[in-house]
Amino acid sequence: MVRNGRITAAQADALERLLPRFGLPYSDNTIDLADAFGRQAPTWLEIGFGNGDVLLNMAGNHPDTNIIGAEVHQSGIGHALIGIEAGDLDNVRLIQHDAMEVMENMLPAGSLDKVLLLFPDPWHKKRHHKRRIVQADFLNAVAHVLKPGGILHCATDWAEYGEWMIEHLEQDDRFDNIAGKGKPSPRPEWRPVTRFERRGHRLGHDVTDLLYRRC
Repeated sequence: MVRNGRITAAQADALERLLPRFGLPYSDNTIDLADAFGRQAPTWLEIGFGNGDVLLNMAGNHPDTNIIGAEVHQSGIGHALIGIEAGDLDNVRLIQHDAMEVMENMLPAGSLDKVLLLFPDPWHKKRHHKRRIVQADFLNAVAHVLKPGGILHCATDWAEYGEWMIEHLEQDDRFDNIAGKGKPSPRPEWRPVTRFERRGHRLGHDVTDLLYRRC
């Protein structure tokens, strides 16, 4: 579900001026990523990028990589657009739509080198666990868009959710744990520390990074 909500004047201005250039309208049909970016390059997808801090950091540090961000909140899209302009970044495209539908319908099969799911809502109450994104349907969608050898990178600062992720991923033989069965990975250098991570550290939460390779 797309969420527009309240946005600042600067975000509204960025949406009007920059979204036609850096946005990709959602489509039920598969798009041509080379056409969307104007080049062929390794392509990463960040799911639910929030205010775009990690997205922009990765785009700036990896100019030879195409970065797609999927986010349902219009304020996050606007904030990211401001950062794209400030950083003179041309390797980012934003989609304001549910990432599941983006992967299932819009992105070509085997087109992505990396999918990042960083600090999703843990839905920590047991009765809400069914709302967690890491479920069979999510893994099906990721397996569809990742190239063989592509990486799914999940991170959470809720230990129980980390265990949940491991449990679901270890049961799926389409993914191989890079760190070894049942083990978390160190934070890779290409993933910057997020504001959620810093908040989690302040609250005493350990962060779990999980890197799985598409078989």
